[in-house]
Amino acid sequence: MSQARGKYDFCIGLVLAMSSSIFIGGSFILKKKGLLRLARKGSMRAGQGGHAYLKEWLWWAGLLSMGAGEVANFAAYAFAPATLVTPLGALSVLVSAILSSFFLNEKLNLHGKIGCLLSILGSTVMVIHAPQEEEVETLKEMSNKLVDPGFVVFATLVVIVSLILIFVVGPRHGQTNILVYITICSVIGALSVSCVKGLGIATKELFAGKPVLKSPLFWILLLSLIVCVSTQINYLNRALDIFNTSIVTPIYYVIFTTSVLTCSAILFKEWQHMAADDIIGTFSGFLTIIVGIFLLHAFKDVNFTLANLPVSLRKDDRAANGSLLSTYDCFDHDEESSTCLGEMQSTESLSTRRNGSLSAF
Repeated sequence: MSQARGKYDFCIGLVLAMSSSIFIGGSFILKKKGLLRLARKGSMRAGQGGHAYLKEWLWWAGLLSMGAGEVANFAAYAFAPATLVTPLGALSVLVSAILSSFFLNEKLNLHGKIGCLLSILGSTVMVIHAPQEEEVETLKEMSNKLVDPGFVVFATLVVIVSLILIFVVGPRHGQTNILVYITICSVIGALSVSCVKGLGIATKELFAGKPVLKSPLFWILLLSLIVCVSTQINYLNRALDIFNTSIVTPIYYVIFTTSVLTCSAILFKEWQHMAADDIIGTFSGFLTIIVGIFLLHAFKDVNFTLANLPVSLRKDDRAANGSLLSTYDCFDHDEESSTCLGEMQSTESLSTRRNGSLSAF
């Protein structure tokens, strides 16, 4: 009975996590369109500390979409381990990339399609090999986890790093370095996931009729979650306003997922109960996702499709061998001297074209 119940909870958590990724991926597009509309109106941009986006309905639509995604995410953490739910956030990257190609005119080329496929495969591998956290069914057990020395040290380091980035590094380099604002969102997000997990357990106890609302830990977790989410929204808006959506989304996913996996491992000690093949599979899946995300966005400005792949290979062969062949032909065939000379002179031009847009071929 308990095994069947575990499978049922697993399926619920999986569906909720996937739904969350769809809502959150769409929210990036809605927010970005709202911020772009404000920029065209000449309003003070969010990246410069402005809050005019609060008057833009598209931004609010994006916020509501993200809210729906976070609610689904919240519920997913109540039914499934954090290390199962969090990696599925890669789906939000895919949703964001696909919608960006339609609504923000951000191209999705062959590299991007391969990156999407690799991200899906990596997510599947991580789900299969996801570590199982220790059983935490009550707020009392959660409180014991939260006061563990390892987690206290981790949480303290996260707070210190976040404060340094917010008050020291951010004002100096936030406008030029994409990692500053995204790192703030990501490391604080690790703490917000812990709060969500605790509140999910509290919600289950509440429906079971236990006096959860009288527990100080419930209100501490709720207040901490509000502070963490508010900070994440603020600095994520700044990153989206300054940098390209297709760059912000994957970097945010990689750093956020790494932070959450680290936090979950420290808080629930789940890696201690994993077999060696599961550990290797988890890391392999995560690295596959990172490679997929890199391909998805690193070459997004290259006009490269499957149709011009054979042409590109032939041009590469000509560029590599053209100069030697032309020289040889010029010595052996005087009547073709003018043709050989033309090919030799065009070698440099061909090399230049190869380094530019492939559509020129």
